[in-house]
Amino acid sequence: MPDKYFTNPFPDYSKEIAQQIITNNTLNPNTKISLGLKAKWQETMMKLQNIDTSDYSVYTGTSGVALLKLKKGPTQFTNRLRTKRHTFLCGDAGPLAIGIVVNHLMGKREEVDRLVKRLKSMEGDVMNIHSDLPNEYLYGRAGYLFAVLYANKNVNPPPFDDKYIRQIIEAILLCGKNMSRAGRFNCPLMYQWHDSYYLGAAHGLSGILYLLLQAKKYFTEEEMCTVIKPTIDYLTTLRFPSGNFPSSLGRDSDKYVQWCHGAPGFLYLFTTAFKVFKDPSYLQLALTCGNVIWERGLLKKGYSICHGVAGNAYCFLELYQTTKDEKHLYRATKFAEWCLDYTRDHEHHHPDRPLSLYEGICGPMYLLIDIQNPLEAKFPGFTL
Repeated sequence: MPDKYFTNPFPDYSKEIAQQIITNNTLNPNTKISLGLKAKWQETMMKLQNIDTSDYSVYTGTSGVALLKLKKGPTQFTNRLRTKRHTFLCGDAGPLAIGIVVNHLMGKREEVDRLVKRLKSMEGDVMNIHSDLPNEYLYGRAGYLFAVLYANKNVNPPPFDDKYIRQIIEAILLCGKNMSRAGRFNCPLMYQWHDSYYLGAAHGLSGILYLLLQAKKYFTEEEMCTVIKPTIDYLTTLRFPSGNFPSSLGRDSDKYVQWCHGAPGFLYLFTTAFKVFKDPSYLQLALTCGNVIWERGLLKKGYSICHGVAGNAYCFLELYQTTKDEKHLYRATKFAEWCLDYTRDHEHHHPDRPLSLYEGICGPMYLLIDIQNPLEAKFPGFTL
């Protein structure tokens, strides 16, 4: 589907080429990215003065800006929540979780306690498997689970106890088992969103499984081996000959290579499965996904985290952290260079929310900061 992506103009990795931009596992200070970082930050902050303040979500609104600013340190953060969505990226849970972390860093204990209470107040729909809350990442239980885990990771002592987190996980597992049983699938877990069995990171099975693997400490060994691993193995059978993956069951069009659908989201699942289960076949699947992204990941949709080049660049950082192979850091720097200018020359589809974290300029800016310390880089709002 060449209409979806630009031909990759960069030479692939060689030690000689990489030496010009990488030294001792980090970018040389004279690289295009390093030299342009300060000016790009200032330019981005100027543009963000015009962001729509009525949207407070992490995905497209002011909470995503707050997450970016946290890269530079604690910052004043307020929000006015109006909806009942339960997730980190697209609901109230994200702004609340970020608020918990910011106020913790600023020593405001009473405000932390107040926000924790508000986040816990959503538990009714989350714990009730008969509610209309889906299970996927953007709008469902998995997104709420991430918010809770994010708060716990960044606040000491952690505000949510193990029992609470386990209850969320049990609801996700039970829903998945019931759906699999009802549909007679050849795997222990299956989930549906908008009448489709989505598979990608944003709405589907791979994203849910990736988050559950990040929460592995709350699982029994039996659950990991008889529920999580067989479901991952089922997904491996759905791979296209190209190495890419379908967006949902029944879709035979091999066209999406972006975080929300296709190989990029699956790559995170497979690298983490490799780390958890020590099965080298998962690493090989992840490496194949990386090759697909290198070939087809300079997307005409633009630079975004969700469905653009910045999100795809993070995949190479994930492979670099997993393998310590300099090849993947080199590939990440090439995609980051592509993102640096934020011009329309490489963006055939202008985003609806061009100032946001997941669709606009905050995502590439987050990447440009993260790649300065590549072994610690984390896909914002997705990797704990």
